[in-house]
Amino acid sequence: MNALIAYFSYTGHTRGIAQKMRGITDGTLFEIRPAIPYDPDYNTTERQGRKEIRDGYRPPLAQQTDLGACDVILLGTPNWFNTIAPPVATFLAENDFTSKIIIPFVTNGGGGLGHIPADIKALARGAKVLNSLNIYEDGGSDANNNSADWLKKSGL
Repeated sequence: MNALIAYFSYTGHTRGIAQKMRGITDGTLFEIRPAIPYDPDYNTTERQGRKEIRDGYRPPLAQQTDLGACDVILLGTPNWFNTIAPPVATFLAENDFTSKIIIPFVTNGGGGLGHIPADIKALARGAKVLNSLNIYEDGGSDANNNSADWLKKSGL
């Protein structure tokens, strides 16, 4: 299977997990980035993210990627207020996932998966969404093993 590893990362935790996934699957990395980057000040970005989620705002993305060649999308997002980060919502809303498999991985600081799996299913038109991997912060020393086990259970 051709795998795309699409992810958004603010603190670097999700990026680190995405890179581990790349090492395991040899998939293609694609960083989902808003056209206007978030402020480096965490508190400022937290307020902005909360407002964007409350308002249903989907920020324009810096770039898109062609999903045509991939069968599977490993989708990485941090848990922002119990849902996907707004740039990930934009990515999902702006693409057609017909006949694609999405396998989400979620980094969090203690909030778990929240309602992220349901939110992904609602936005990813035509996709089959498999079970999500829940990762606390950067996954710690078990990140590689947990990621490999999860991918194996997902059929990769």
